[in-house]
Amino acid sequence: MKSSMRRREFLLSAAFAAARRKSRHVVLFTSDGVRRQDLFGGMDATLVNDKMADLRQRLWRPTAQERRATLMPFFWNTLVPRGVLLGNMQVTNRYRVSYPGYSEILTGRTQDEVIRGNDPVQNPTPSLFEFLKERSHLRKEQVAVFASWVRFHSIAEARRGSIYINAGYEASPLPRDSAKVGLLNRLQMDARYLDDSSRHDAFTFELAMEYLAALQPEHLFISFDETDDWAHNKRYDQVLKSLEYFDRALKTLWGYLQNSPKYRDSTTLVITTDHGRGATLDDYSGHGAKVAGAEQIWAAFIGPDTPAKGELRDHPLRRQCDIAPTILNLLGIENGAYPGMSGAIIPEAIGQVAMPASF
Repeated sequence: MKSSMRRREFLLSAAFAAARRKSRHVVLFTSDGVRRQDLFGGMDATLVNDKMADLRQRLWRPTAQERRATLMPFFWNTLVPRGVLLGNMQVTNRYRVSYPGYSEILTGRTQDEVIRGNDPVQNPTPSLFEFLKERSHLRKEQVAVFASWVRFHSIAEARRGSIYINAGYEASPLPRDSAKVGLLNRLQMDARYLDDSSRHDAFTFELAMEYLAALQPEHLFISFDETDDWAHNKRYDQVLKSLEYFDRALKTLWGYLQNSPKYRDSTTLVITTDHGRGATLDDYSGHGAKVAGAEQIWAAFIGPDTPAKGELRDHPLRRQCDIAPTILNLLGIENGAYPGMSGAIIPEAIGQVAMPASF
């Protein structure tokens, strides 16, 4: 009885708080398969070999706190103190691979009977970005997804063409008449790596930033892939370098948002990953249902409606499917407006607003 009353009080408080939100825009930024060990501990000594001597000299420090800040200084020194970082999170889907993870982030539910792996089936559920577009009667270009992995044409929308998606080796037609975008479009086709399903993250990011500056979308999703690709190829040195680039990209993005009259003080930035991976030299390159640790994820929320509490320790377990309802609440959208979610609002991310006695 007491538990149900506390739950009801929290939902009422969350609903009241949603009506008073300052966030009008969301920027979701993911990097694929980023392990907790690397994010929270920096360079992992168990994965370093003799060929990484220069990298070890540059990134190794005596403590985990020093190592992680050396690897990702902007994330740890600037972003985390301005918001909340939750490390006790896990995926709900049974597969622990990319498509089910991203779908869980974007829809607030698992769909294990339909999305069984990374096959290019169209997502049966409109993503929260499609929902935001339809709810606010936005033009297609006002909700944008830039992704390194081509599969996002299936993941991020239920109806093809409903939102703007640029994914994989794909030229961006927007912004038009941009010399830089034209150059990026050409270079990405020549600078291929590993396979044809994912382009380098640098092209994804630069195209996204050009789009952000020129078209000023209401909501934006950027998704990197190299942290996962290099891990699968057992190139831990390149995983670390990809995390360094992820950090530099976050710095550039945050700088733009904070210097923009439109986005400053009205944008929530959400940073997370789709799945974890193994913890040892034998299995860090993999993930999936049979890999211990592949269910472990993390998420950071930074914005005008999230308390500046930094890294949260010993918080209750939160789930990947909780990210979508939390984003919607931070945007001031009432519970239940986007039906079918199994996730719950993450209390640590939404802050507290005192309710009047009559609410």
